Amino acid sequence: MKKSHIIALGVIAIAVAIIISTVGDASTYVGFGEAEQVAKEGSTKSMHVVGTLKKDASGGFVGMVYEPSIDPNRFEFVMIDSLNFESKVVYNQPKPADLDKSEKVVVVGKMDLENKCFKAEQILLKCPSKYNNNKLETEEPKKAVSMN
Repeated sequence: MKKSHIIALGVIAIAVAIIISTVGDASTYVGFGEAEQVAKEGSTKSMHVVGTLKKDASGGFVGMVYEPSIDPNRFEFVMIDSLNFESKVVYNQPKPADLDKSEKVVVVGKMDLENKCFKAEQILLKCPSKYNNNKLETEEPKKAVSMN
C-alpha cells in the first residue's frame, strides 16, 4: 500500500472514532417518567425534557419559588412535560429572565430520586412568536386600494 492510502485510512479511522464518541455523549429528549426510569437504572446521563410551566385557574404559576435575598442561586418551579407528567424542577442558578413569558421550556439535567425532583443544569426558553402578538390581532385590516 502507498503511504497516502495508509494516511487516508488513518484519517478516516480517527473521524469515525470522533463521530462515535460524540453520538455516545449526545443528550436525548425524554419525559419526566423516562428520566426517572433512567435514573433508577443508575445512569448519570443528562437528558432534555420539554414542557410548560404549571399554571392555576387564574393563570398564575404554581410552585415557583425564587427568593434572591435568601439564596440567589436556587430557583424552583413545577413543570408539565409533553406527556402530561409533572415534576418539581430545581435549578441552582438565578431565575432566567422572561421565563414567565415563554411558551415552552426545555430543561437539561438529571432526575434526583432522593429529593424527588429534576435537577436542571440548563434551562432553554422558547420565546413567544412575534406573529402571535396581541398587537397584530387588534390591528384593523388594511383596505384594498382601487386603481380605477
